[in-house]
Amino acid sequence: MVVENLAEVEKHVCEACERAGRSRDEVTLIAVSKTKPVSMIEELLPGGTRDFGENKVQELMEKYEVLPKEIRWHLIGHLQRNKVKYIVDKAYLIHSVDSLRLAETISEEGVKKGVTVPVLIEVNVAGEESKFGVSPEETEELVRAIAKLPAIQVKGLMTIAPYVENPEDNRVHLSKLKQLSVDIRNKNIDNVSMDVLSMGMTGDYQVAIEEGATMVRVGTGIFGERNYNI
Repeated sequence: MVVENLAEVEKHVCEACERAGRSRDEVTLIAVSKTKPVSMIEELLPGGTRDFGENKVQELMEKYEVLPKEIRWHLIGHLQRNKVKYIVDKAYLIHSVDSLRLAETISEEGVKKGVTVPVLIEVNVAGEESKFGVSPEETEELVRAIAKLPAIQVKGLMTIAPYVENPEDNRVHLSKLKQLSVDIRNKNIDNVSMDVLSMGMTGDYQVAIEEGATMVRVGTGIFGERNYNI
């Protein structure tokens, strides 16, 4: 079933790119495999899917150990500083950096392991109290501070937009993140590229692509509903 689901999502990604006048190559589809078994991930590998997203460090590490090393693991959940050391050399991209203290820990562990860690800054663009992330107003200051650290590289921005019935309701937030990334890019800050805009999930990824997302994170649309009570 997951292969069919992925084909359906892929079709919608292509349609959204077409509507936005963008090339399909500009958008990376991340299959969010959190809480899902290794067997489901393995079903998608023959078709060429290589980007998978996990929320928890422990789960990412367990899957990293048993699955092919060419998989690109994206850590998209909140990252605690005491877990950083396990992940800096395993995650292809950390999407959820929301404080200087977390970035400093990533930098320290990157130096220790001799790797440069690519990160995105998580922006709470809708100002939801229940969400992690830095406010849009404080984002540039945080980017500038992190950019000075060794062994860490700011690749762009990420947001988790509000849960809405109508994806159009999130267009304003997604558009705001895109504008913020353009503004920061125009400042030409050393060690900051702003090439990546990670936004859009199962409910609103098509709108996100229309608004400039370069990465969309689709879980339920590919793997089906999650059972958190397991």
